[in-house]
Amino acid sequence: MYLRALLCVLCVSTPLCAHDTWVETNSNVIRTGDAIYVDLKLGNHGNDHRDFKLASKIDLTDCKLAIAGPSGKEFDLIPELVDVGYAPKEGYWNAKFAAAKPGLYLVSHSLDKLVNHGHPVRTLKSGKAYFLVTDSLDKVAENVPGYDKPQGHPLELVPQVSPVAPMGPGQPITVQLLLHGKPLADAVVSFIPRRQTLKPEFDENFERKTDAQGIASFTPTTGDQYLVVAHHHALDEKTADYDETAYSATLTVFVPEVCPCCGE
Repeated sequence: MYLRALLCVLCVSTPLCAHDTWVETNSNVIRTGDAIYVDLKLGNHGNDHRDFKLASKIDLTDCKLAIAGPSGKEFDLIPELVDVGYAPKEGYWNAKFAAAKPGLYLVSHSLDKLVNHGHPVRTLKSGKAYFLVTDSLDKVAENVPGYDKPQGHPLELVPQVSPVAPMGPGQPITVQLLLHGKPLADAVVSFIPRRQTLKPEFDENFERKTDAQGIASFTPTTGDQYLVVAHHHALDEKTADYDETAYSATLTVFVPEVCPCCGE
């Protein structure tokens, strides 16, 4: 009984007990008028929050999911979600969105709720993904503006270079990690490829620590889907309702084998 209680205390005293959330799209470039399919997922609890594995399905209570178009207008995706799972706790959520105008689009997700795994914790999550809508797939614009605009999430990964085009092997994925709008230094940012397993603890091949400006950069050598993940745990942020605050931020980047702009 003592050992079981000790394991429980250790679990709830670390940020590893909470699952992360992220958003994915079925493509990073589509033609004007076509539809994009957005997945809202919950998981990556394995290997210290460094994988793509699903773990249950997110409760949509207190959950936000929207697409922001080039004009800044937002479209709420929550009413469009369908359940992709056989059982209540299996699978994930999926939404369809038809893009009427060309430009850069942002899929944005956030969650603020109290969870209790032995003691109450406030969990603040954010997730992002970008896709480009173009009139012609043979002529894709580079560096379409808007990717570096913060969304005001409590913990947020903000791209510093285009996460869509140009993008491919050899093109860096560079992000700035913001905590309440200010750069968070010396934080671990994981750039997780879907088809690789990171080494235990810190993997220098796929993880970086942010500099004084909250910047971290990783250059993929092969095409894949990459889940960029950062965490922050605040034991001093507590109230009468919760004992601590756990932050997480994710960014999903699709790295094609061939850059859509130059074909190389």
